Amino acid sequence: MNLIIKVANWEEDKPALQMIRREVFIHEQQVPEEMEWDEFDDSSTHFVCILENKIIATARLKPDGQIGRMAVLQDYRNQGYGNKLLVFVIQTARDKNLKKLYLHAQVNAIPFYEKQGFTVCSDIFYEANIPHREMSKIIC
Repeated sequence: MNLIIKVANWEEDKPALQMIRREVFIHEQQVPEEMEWDEFDDSSTHFVCILENKIIATARLKPDGQIGRMAVLQDYRNQGYGNKLLVFVIQTARDKNLKKLYLHAQVNAIPFYEKQGFTVCSDIFYEANIPHREMSKIIC
């Protein structure tokens, strides 16, 4: 298995990262396209997970410590790739001297994030008609 997880170059890798986000969020989850693309893409650190030379997952880390836009293509879910990507994102945040991370977890993904030490810190709220809860993790 040839797996590479690395920081992506938003400008160079944009087409592949957008393809994954379009497939997962816009097509599968019916997130309106205008909600998927925002002003934070240009200022965030983006990540890519490549398996056998195919990009299969992505995530981004905003400068304020918010992890978001984490997406794994359907054929590669529940095989540990998302977890490995999340571990890499957390380590990168440590390297950037961030003290706290937070994210808006879809309710069904809460156990996934809990495995990496995130805890729920909000009631349910809706983004793109999908129930979420905020989660956070101290990493200092």
